[in-house]
Amino acid sequence: MEFIFGENALESVYFWAIPLHTTVILAEMIYSHIMEAKLYSRKDLATNLYLALMNFGLDLVMKVFAMAVMFFFYQYRIFDFNLSTWYYWILCFLATDLAYYFHHLADHRSRVFWAVHITHHNSEFFNLTTGFRSPVFQPLYRYIFFSPLAFFGFNPWTVMVCYAVGQVYGTWVHTQTIKKMGFLEYILVTPSHHRVHHGCNIKYLDRNMGMVFIFWDKLFGTFEPEDPKVPVKFGIYPKMPDDGPMTTLLYEWRKIWQDLKQPNLTISDRFNYLFNSPGWRHDGTGKTVKQYQKEYWAKKNKPKN
Repeated sequence: MEFIFGENALESVYFWAIPLHTTVILAEMIYSHIMEAKLYSRKDLATNLYLALMNFGLDLVMKVFAMAVMFFFYQYRIFDFNLSTWYYWILCFLATDLAYYFHHLADHRSRVFWAVHITHHNSEFFNLTTGFRSPVFQPLYRYIFFSPLAFFGFNPWTVMVCYAVGQVYGTWVHTQTIKKMGFLEYILVTPSHHRVHHGCNIKYLDRNMGMVFIFWDKLFGTFEPEDPKVPVKFGIYPKMPDDGPMTTLLYEWRKIWQDLKQPNLTISDRFNYLFNSPGWRHDGTGKTVKQYQKEYWAKKNKPKN
């Protein structure tokens, strides 16, 4: 039990995750080569690794500050849990996954967060290394979404362990080699569910936000199954001019800056260009994902939230 509940639990997660990730990625690469599936490209792989390293570096810098914020809230916690019980860890894992759901939802529905998160979505490839195509600036604000867990009595270190385990699982669902997973499709975020999430088809936009459990999406109305009649098209629309790491990193920020420089904008307009949904425009010429999907489902005679 020391492996799970001990002080070195986080190190144990990464100790086992690194060789596991390496093994399954190499296996997928070999499969892609033998089957001529073209799941990988050298440039895309290089961008994935470059963004992952940048994210890792900033994460190390921010970790002390993020933990300090969470422990500040933990001082004023409203519940006290016994950290060495199995049910505490189940509750903590569920709570952490739920917090991630709302974090991920904000990344898609608020433009300033989308400007960070877009780096994870612009690739037209979808393979296990896509899971490492990290939103570089995410460590600057991620702790905001997990700090409430500390206030409710979840120790920040255990939240970090649960988040790390979830990340390990979340990396494995970035694959096209697994089609369906039987009854697990009703419980977990599967590769099929996550392929939908990475699709730029109107039907699939902003769907399947969970990291480990899919029932959050079903509960909050963001679930969409993979439709064999609508093959997933990976990437974003419109496409970026190129998929180099710096273009990827700064693409949406440059667009935001151009929008903010427009003359005669009100304070409300500027606020909305930063925090409203991507696609919003002050003159009504843009469309958000909700508007696109409303039109899509109206044509299909199938209302969708």
